[in-house]
Amino acid sequence: MSQKTKIELNNAIFSLPDYVARDNGYFEEEGLQVELVLPEKRKQSIAKADAIVEDPSKVKSTLWHEGIEKGEFSVYHACEWGQMRRSQDSEVGTKVVMKRAAVSTQAIIVRPDAPYNVPQDLRNVPVGVNFHAGSHYIVLGLLSGFMDWDEAKTVHAGVPNQRFSALQSGQLEATALMEPWISVAEKLGFKIIAETFYYGLETIDPSVDADTVAAMNRAHIKAVDKIREDITPYLHYIVDEVPQDIVAFSADDLNRQRLRYNHPEPLNTDDFEHTYNWMVAHDLLKPESNFEKLVASH
Repeated sequence: MSQKTKIELNNAIFSLPDYVARDNGYFEEEGLQVELVLPEKRKQSIAKADAIVEDPSKVKSTLWHEGIEKGEFSVYHACEWGQMRRSQDSEVGTKVVMKRAAVSTQAIIVRPDAPYNVPQDLRNVPVGVNFHAGSHYIVLGLLSGFMDWDEAKTVHAGVPNQRFSALQSGQLEATALMEPWISVAEKLGFKIIAETFYYGLETIDPSVDADTVAAMNRAHIKAVDKIREDITPYLHYIVDEVPQDIVAFSADDLNRQRLRYNHPEPLNTDDFEHTYNWMVAHDLLKPESNFEKLVASH
C-alpha cells in the first residue's frame, strides 16, 4: 500500500524538486501518493500586501507554514534558520529531518536611482524582509559584517512579490529577494548591494515515519538528477510567479548560475551547532533548543 503524504508548495525556486518529482512520477515509483498543497494563507499573502511591521515579536514564526500545525500538510521546505525557529515554536512536535535539495540565493536590492552602493550605505536603513524566514536572517548576517548589529535594520514586508512592489513604489528603500525576483530587478535596472547562497531544511510532523522520509528522499534525488540533466522544461514554474504587468519576463531572463540543486542529505551536528550558536548569540533561538529537541532521529 502506498503512503499518502501532503507537501507544502513554497516559492517555486524552493519547491522545484517537488514539481519535477510529481511530473515525472518519481513519488509513485517510491510508493508514495503525494499531494502538493498551496496553503490558503500563502495564497492570501501573495494576493494582498502585508502591513509593514518593525517588531519581529509581532509576527508569528509559523507564517504561512502554520498549515503543518493544523494538518493541512505534513512536510515542507524552508530556510535553515526559520525551520529551526519554527520547530522550537511548534505546538504539534514538528522537527527538522534533513537538508532540502534547493540551494538558494537571496540578494539585498535597491532602486536604480538609490544613493546606496555598498552594504555600509545601509546603516540604519530598514530593509524589507519576511520576518522569521530566510530573507530576515540573511539580511542580518550580511549587513552585520559591515556594521554594528543594531545598525542592521529589518522590517517585515511580506512575501517576495509584495516586497518587490514595496521597493518599486518607494515604500521601502531596500529589500531582500530570491529568484525570480533578483533577475526581475536586474532586468529593470535595480542594483544589488549584497548576495549570498544558503541551505534550507525539510521539516516533518510526527505522522511522517522513517520509511516515508527515505522514499521522499529517493524521489527528490531523482528529481535533482533530472534538473541537472536539463532544467529548461521546468523553468516555467519559476517564471510564472512574475506577473507580466511588472515586466515581460521569460526563462531567458533567469540567471541560471543562481539555480542550484543538491541531493538532500541529513543535517549533521556540526552544521546545526554553527547555526544554533549564531541564533542563540543574537536571541533568535532559545539556548535549550538543541539538536536533540529540534532534529528528527530518522
